[in-house]
Order: sequence, then structure tokens, then C-alpha cells
Amino acid sequence: MYQFKQVVLSILLLSLIGQLTYGQNSIDGESRQLLDNMIDVIGSSDKLKSMNDVAFHYVYDNFDAGRDVSDEKIIFDGESTWARYTEHKRNVLPTQEGIVEQSLINGIPQITLNGKFVNDEKALGGTTFIREVNVYWFTMIYKLEDSSTNYNYLGTENVNGLEYSKVSLTYTNSMTGKAADDEYILYFNPETHLPDLFYFSLPAFGVDKPILRMELTYENIEGIYVPTVRRSYGPNPETGEYVLGGEYTFSDVKFNNGFKVSDFELTEK
Repeated sequence: MYQFKQVVLSILLLSLIGQLTYGQNSIDGESRQLLDNMIDVIGSSDKLKSMNDVAFHYVYDNFDAGRDVSDEKIIFDGESTWARYTEHKRNVLPTQEGIVEQSLINGIPQITLNGKFVNDEKALGGTTFIREVNVYWFTMIYKLEDSSTNYNYLGTENVNGLEYSKVSLTYTNSMTGKAADDEYILYFNPETHLPDLFYFSLPAFGVDKPILRMELTYENIEGIYVPTVRRSYGPNPETGEYVLGGEYTFSDVKFNNGFKVSDFELTEK
């Protein structure tokens, strides 16, 4: 069975028929309308930033493959982030016992185990990756108009009796600066106007095509749409059938806590 791992390519030419450019984005008219419909529901990225910061409880559960349980904090301006792990059997020091704390401030990672700094390069690299990806998953729908995004309308597909609109999302690599960027196929729900289903790639883990599936359930919390439940699926390489690989939940979400960047700096204890 496919070993699912979870942990967003070139900008389209203006001369392509039906393509428009908004800022640095490449987008066609149908995709633009779908994004506008979504923004009418959720608000813009400025609405999220106006909340200043957030704290939440996060359970990242890959079932038999292990799970991580953390309390998370994010400051939206600059995306400084902190977490404290009481359980870490999947992505964060899975062979170690004890309390793990992580932070990422101005791109600089820190990690402690039982109050002592961990200076291993692999652990620090993993800290950067996890801190960034946790911010992304929490804020994803508010990042869909980031300047590096490129969109292409793919038509419609019936899913569970609803006619979803499909849009390809890629990123301009020269702007993201990543070794390789993820690619998405977003499915916009015709009733809610939210992308509650998408397929994606993970080139960092050898998945170069958007064949991984994510289903999302949103909650409106203090006016912000939060994907409180995500379920990931990977295809069985023999049958092609999609198999549930993990469930990831945000709970106890609270905005505007008054966090300062200095609050996230780790010290030895």
C-alpha cells in the first residue's frame, strides 16, 4: 500500500487566450470568479491579519503510523510560530521521549527536548518545515491570492451529487525560492464556495504529481474560516483505490491573544 506522507510552476504567459494577470498572479476569468465568490464568504487575507494571532490545539493523527499532539501559537504578521508537543510519534523527534518545544522566528528555528536545546541539523531542518507547514494548513484559504500563485480553470466534476468547479494551482518557483513547489487541484463547493476538497503533490517526499487527496471541514470561528478537520487519502498502488491515511484536527481555537514575538523565544530550563 502506498505509504502516505503529509508533511504549495511556472507563471503562464500573458499571451495565452483568456489569461489575466492580477499583481504577480496568473489567472483566468473562471478561476477569478471562483476566488471572488470564496472571498465574499471568508473575507480577505487582511481580515485574518486583523486578528493578530491565534492559539489552538492540534492533533496530527496518522493512525498506526503515529501521531503528534501539540499546542500551537502563530503571530500572523511575519508568521512567527511556537508549539509545545506532549506527544510526538510521527514528525517531531519520534524516537525521543519527553516534552518538545519548537519555534520559528524570522526563519530561525529552535527546538528543545525536556528543556534542553537540540542542535542536530536534521531536527532543526524538520522544525523549520513543520513550523512553516502548520502555519500554511491553518491559513491556506487566506493564502490563495499570494503573489506567487498561478491558476487555470479545469472545468467541473460531480462529487457526491455536487457539481464542483476544478482549478489548478501552481506556484512561480522564482518567487517561492523552494527546491520544488507543491501543485494543487482545488475543488470549489458550489453551495459554500469553499475548496473543501483538493488533490496535491509533495515533491519533497517524491510525490511529483497531485495524486494525494485532502478533504476539509471548515468552522467559522470569530468570523474566520478554519479547516478544523482535514482527512488525507493516498492511492493504493495496486488498485488505485483511495485509502484514508490520516486525520488532522484543530480545536480550542482562540484569536487575539496579545502574543509578542519575544514570547516564542525558547530558553533552556
